[in-house]
Amino acid sequence: MSLQKLWTATVDGVAGLPPPQNPKPGYDHQTGIYHSTHQFGDNHKIPTRPDLDIATFVLSQFPQPEQAVSRVAIVDSATNRRVTYGELNQSIRALASGLYHALGVRKGDVVFVLSPNTVLYPTICLAVFSIGAILSPANPLNTESEIAKQMTDSGAKLAIVAPEELHKLSKTGVNTIIQTSHTPNDDLPSIEELIECCDSGELPETQLTQSDTAAVLYSSGTTGTSKGVILTHANLISIVTLLKWSVDKTSSQNDVFLCFIPIFHVYGLAFFGLGLFSSGITTILMKKFDLEGMLDAIEAHQVNNIPAVPPVILGLVKSASKVKRDLSSLRRVGSGAAPLSKELADSFKERFPWVQLRQGYGLTESSGAATFFVSGEEARAHPGSCGKLMPSFCAKVVDVETGLALPPCREGELWIKSPTIMKGYLGNKEATMATLDSDGWLKTGDLCCFDEDGFLYIVDRIKELIKHNGYQVAPAELEAVLLNHPQVLDAAVIPVEDEEAGQIPMAYIVRAADSELNEDQVIQYVASQVAPYKKVRKVGFISTIPRSAAGKILRKELVLLSQPKCLSKL
Repeated sequence: MSLQKLWTATVDGVAGLPPPQNPKPGYDHQTGIYHSTHQFGDNHKIPTRPDLDIATFVLSQFPQPEQAVSRVAIVDSATNRRVTYGELNQSIRALASGLYHALGVRKGDVVFVLSPNTVLYPTICLAVFSIGAILSPANPLNTESEIAKQMTDSGAKLAIVAPEELHKLSKTGVNTIIQTSHTPNDDLPSIEELIECCDSGELPETQLTQSDTAAVLYSSGTTGTSKGVILTHANLISIVTLLKWSVDKTSSQNDVFLCFIPIFHVYGLAFFGLGLFSSGITTILMKKFDLEGMLDAIEAHQVNNIPAVPPVILGLVKSASKVKRDLSSLRRVGSGAAPLSKELADSFKERFPWVQLRQGYGLTESSGAATFFVSGEEARAHPGSCGKLMPSFCAKVVDVETGLALPPCREGELWIKSPTIMKGYLGNKEATMATLDSDGWLKTGDLCCFDEDGFLYIVDRIKELIKHNGYQVAPAELEAVLLNHPQVLDAAVIPVEDEEAGQIPMAYIVRAADSELNEDQVIQYVASQVAPYKKVRKVGFISTIPRSAAGKILRKELVLLSQPKCLSKL
């Protein structure tokens, strides 16, 4: 056997890899592992002290007391209410004391939070973490049944809810506290009252370790069913360290950030519930996204930096010619939670040439992080890429057929490994074992490749999730709803590309004999049972759902069928 053939045949676990000529940045040809080419400096090491918790770590990074009294942490964009770091610190400690002493919340208790963004949200998160309780936030758009399911699955002992969402918890039987006291529900205790009446001098004594569970965030995961992602204090300490590193690396320490990303999402929690406070940054907080409000906030508060999602970037592009605000302060826009097309990125750069647009990649299961662009120049030079692996991350690109690791420029499933990787799925050992291997590799379900310079490109989604406006929609969940309809014999849900939302759910239905079920009826039926972002937007009727021999839905065939030419023949 020739040396060439011997090398190719015997490299352990690396598919078809020839002898290395010029080593690629960060790529180990012997193991097939991609390592981050970015390194932490001395100021950004991930703490290893076993008894450290995320709240203690974040609070230790706050500005010094003499600066904290005047340094603004949060500004409410609607009311202009300002919270300094000194006030935030005091509120966190007072609420922790109130939760512990007045409400009896203890280590390991799950605290369910149902609220849009408010200036109190970060206080709630850090107070819950500080006493060793477990945070489980939810989307306020969810229906009563979806909320009840999450509360039951997570084992919630206490619910903290925005007053306008209180009606959704009426049947749960879980002790509830509202956020604000000046409401018709004044018979319930409020977060504001606890903060006002409780001692902020000392945090309750709770023995915590980095391995303790800090949060359970609900994600559709890589198999399409709703699961609770268990994140430990170590996971969150790691992500905060990475965010602090990225702020310093990009010289963003003095930037004003705008938050409309929901804090119940890992993207919002990592940035605006935890990470940016460790760098002493000022955040302008919006209750929820609206384009006019965002533009007003950028101008009024001289915003420099916006973590965003592709639909927001599309909105900016489409409104560029109509914008009458001064957006000259804006320097950086990040894009995450869903793929950003090269075409949209190019249009943004054409209309906002002074703004750096950078795409990143992460998952709930990786605490929201994985890849990152250090500079706008890098991002412009690698259109369509999500950047390079962040410090502490390594990755493999695995052939989905053979399971072998692949070299640069070869497509396969992305596997990642880092201190940010989840502990597992709550109460779901089977799903955990399918997603995490015995060596700690997270199988993302995303088809990708690395180029020869170590930049990641997400090619497609192996997993079947539909990405709608940055939210994950599981086809299996919608199919289960559809199959409960008495006139539906079979159903399948697929993603259809949409310029504004990224993707929308489309349902294919096999109707019962003699049924006259129509598209509007199907859409309304689903809409009555799920959150608005999950509802079906299109419906097609066919005689049979294509399936494999094993019974799996052949979604690719339905995607082809959904193309305009095919639809016209239905």
